[in-house]
Amino acid sequence: MRGLISTIILLAGAFPLFGQARTQPQAPQGGEAKRFLGTWRLVSDGQTGAFQDSHPVGLIYYDGTGHVAAQIMPDRSRRKPADAGPASDDSRSVIAGYIAYFGTFTVDPKERTVTHHREGNLTSGGVGVDLVRRYEFDSKDRLILTPVEAPTVHLTWERIK
Repeated sequence: MRGLISTIILLAGAFPLFGQARTQPQAPQGGEAKRFLGTWRLVSDGQTGAFQDSHPVGLIYYDGTGHVAAQIMPDRSRRKPADAGPASDDSRSVIAGYIAYFGTFTVDPKERTVTHHREGNLTSGGVGVDLVRRYEFDSKDRLILTPVEAPTVHLTWERIK
């Protein structure tokens, strides 16, 4: 019995994060990082980016423990309740264009970038891949994020009060 308990303790110590990829969050430091905290609604995509000719809806959350979560849904027709589940032929279109992820974030005020360290993502390819965004506060309650890899995409977010 004593050997079994020792083995369990050893295994628990060796695999504290078994099955989970984690980035240790840190509370946002400094005034610039704290400006991100809150819930933001997507109000414009600049009509020059990934959602051109569309009117997406989205929310992004930054919290005081250093976590971020984002969801953006492209403009799509609304389904009737009887059609709630996707048919097999349109399953791809349900996911196509929908962005959803969560993780932690860090702010680099010198570079004026915020990095989203994704721990979970709608598609498997984004897990563990960082998203770096240039940021600009247009006002106290307006935030513009621009992907460094796509400088023509400008997502404008408005703080929800």
